[in-house]
Amino acid sequence: MSSIEEQYRGLLGSLLHNSVKKSDRTGTGTHSIFGRQIRHDMKQGFPLLTTKRMAVKTMMTELKWFLKGDTNIKYLVDNGCSIWNGDAYKAFKSTFSPMPGIQSSLPSQDEFINKIKTNNEFAQKWGELGPIYGKQWRGWFGYDKNVDPVFVDQIANLIEELKTNPDSRRLMVNAWNVGDLPTMALPPCHYGFQVYTRKTSRQEKIVNPGKYRAISLMWNQRSVDTFLGLPFNIASYAALLCLIAEEVDMIPDQLIGNLGDVHLYSNHVDQAREQLDREIYDLPTVSFKNVNILDGEFDYEVHDYKYHPSIKAPLSN
Repeated sequence: MSSIEEQYRGLLGSLLHNSVKKSDRTGTGTHSIFGRQIRHDMKQGFPLLTTKRMAVKTMMTELKWFLKGDTNIKYLVDNGCSIWNGDAYKAFKSTFSPMPGIQSSLPSQDEFINKIKTNNEFAQKWGELGPIYGKQWRGWFGYDKNVDPVFVDQIANLIEELKTNPDSRRLMVNAWNVGDLPTMALPPCHYGFQVYTRKTSRQEKIVNPGKYRAISLMWNQRSVDTFLGLPFNIASYAALLCLIAEEVDMIPDQLIGNLGDVHLYSNHVDQAREQLDREIYDLPTVSFKNVNILDGEFDYEVHDYKYHPSIKAPLSN
């Protein structure tokens, strides 16, 4: 198996040299391919790309937010994570109307975010993104046979099933709730994941005493922003795999991504070429402790992360 970074470079190369041009929702335009899979053996290290610096704290903060079941950007803003700011501001702009004598012009995005930070009432209303990932993971809305509302905690159910029936083929979490899509600020790009466990080998037991099972995770993604988003998605699902493994006392094994519309935005082409010219370094490791996955809390430490400088690229909302 080639390294995760070699697979990622292969995707960038295909997008630059063997793709089709497509229009898109944002109006930016993309180079696109369809239907790819990437695989990473977690024993090779934690899959943070080394050909550009990854924003680890931002990624971990968003993952905590998902696991908490939160859908309001206030938690993210308060913890220095800005990746959902544009989506919240876009929703705010679409409904903004001047208030004579109070607010006659549209606030800038920076002014909007500052008000999210400082005004809880404003944040409660305008920081809300609708029933996106966290809501679906921790409180999927449905009905029972008596037509009463119920809320399904998919993460809690997954942990319980892993502990009691680890060979189940139903170890899945889904974010693509069709009835909720119209009220989401953005429909899920990575819309579901499945985990799989197996008994550990004799050698694995020697290296990891007391660990009797290994766990793998496969996620599905309909829309893949390859330059900005995919490195983030890879690392986030790797962290989720490690956290679940810690919670159920298993060894992280294989990380697999099934990718649908894999695209490179037209304003990311130069950045992709720059990244392809860079040398690949060895992957770091990441250790987790104080893990409480159902509270969305954990501590982490990155070890031996050698990387090239970050490469700036615009985010298309």
